[in-house]
Amino acid sequence: MRLGVYGGTFDPIHVGHLAAAEEAAYRLGLDQVLFVPAGRQPLKDREPGATGQDRLAMIEAAIAGNPRFGVSAIELERPAPSYTVETLRFLRQSHGPACELFLLVGVDAANTLQRWRGPAEILRLARLVVMSRGARAEPDWGMLEGIAADARQRADLLAVPDIDVSASEIRRRAAAGEPFRYQVVDAVWEYIQSHGLYRQ
Repeated sequence: MRLGVYGGTFDPIHVGHLAAAEEAAYRLGLDQVLFVPAGRQPLKDREPGATGQDRLAMIEAAIAGNPRFGVSAIELERPAPSYTVETLRFLRQSHGPACELFLLVGVDAANTLQRWRGPAEILRLARLVVMSRGARAEPDWGMLEGIAADARQRADLLAVPDIDVSASEIRRRAAAGEPFRYQVVDAVWEYIQSHGLYRQ
């Protein structure tokens, strides 16, 4: 099995996340992309605007009907903060050695890998997939090779659809009462509206 692991706050999940996951599944021949919402990310100062349960529910709504997408609440169920290395250890133990793990991250996240817990172990447990919008952007290879000398052989660069959507802008628009409907799938828009998320 080839399993993509896509972590993040997903506050909220939007069409850019979904398009990137679909591209990764297609280009890398992944059997599944597992969305893993973080409880609290240690490198982010801001607490999520929506609760973990709301973010989980929005992901479930967004991926409904796509058999190649799944979601795991593992990082919401563990005490915060969320550490990717612990998630990868769990997935390795639960899926066995025959499962290939692919960690999907953006270029900006890849360039902070040295600050993550257990970065060398992360690169041993999973193949790093560095996603960038539009043209393929190179990560900081010097930093990555400082973690693992063969980092270039452990990583894939993936250009994903250039959809200019951000979760922070969606939250701002929701708080201001501005439209954002088509930046998320209908089910997520309806969830945000019905639960009054992100309002001032």
